[in-house]
Amino acid sequence: MDINDLRSVVTVVGLLCFLAIVAWAYGRSSQKGFDEAANLPFSGDDDHGASSKTTHPR
Repeated sequence: MDINDLRSVVTVVGLLCFLAIVAWAYGRSSQKGFDEAANLPFSGDDDHGASSKTTHPR
């Protein structure tokens, strides 16, 4: 086994990891969690956010 065989194995393992991550990201079981995370900026109280009446110091 020389360095080129090792490089080939590392490339194939990297490709398989990438495909596993893509399958996880686009899988049906992950969709609910991603939808909840996408709506996080729109949920919660408005008391903690910036209001239109705030003034900025100069």
